[in-house]
Amino acid sequence: MSRVRVLFLCTGNSARSQMAEALLRHAAGDRFEAHSAGIEPKGVHALTLEVLREAGIDTSSLRSKHLREYQGRVTFDCLITVCGHADQNCPAWTGVSQRLHWPFDDPAAAQGTLEQRLAVFRRIRDEIAARIKAWVGRQEQDAPETPAKT
Repeated sequence: MSRVRVLFLCTGNSARSQMAEALLRHAAGDRFEAHSAGIEPKGVHALTLEVLREAGIDTSSLRSKHLREYQGRVTFDCLITVCGHADQNCPAWTGVSQRLHWPFDDPAAAQGTLEQRLAVFRRIRDEIAARIKAWVGRQEQDAPETPAKT
């Protein structure tokens, strides 16, 4: 059985889409192939890496990527935008069977002390994790049953 290929897209590919990629890979990497990209990539935010590591998530493969790295080269079963700017500015993508928009606050825009900013990154991480868990559960319920081999 092939894995469902998913692309998470945001503006900077520094926080939300990186978290979503890592969290989906961690939660269901055997059933889903997770990727992320940005329309204007800015590099992976240090606090993104910190809050993912706190949750026991491997961050070694995360890097900020431009949408062009995938466009016309890779087909995806599902494209999920995680910010309004990406949702409005993502070019048409042929071959995507499902396009979703999951808006999350931008933790990279958080102000205040380090602890206050970390709290925002943790909240967004947890919101994304909950959304992924629910979505994966629905995907698995909707998957066609495969007859058992005898």
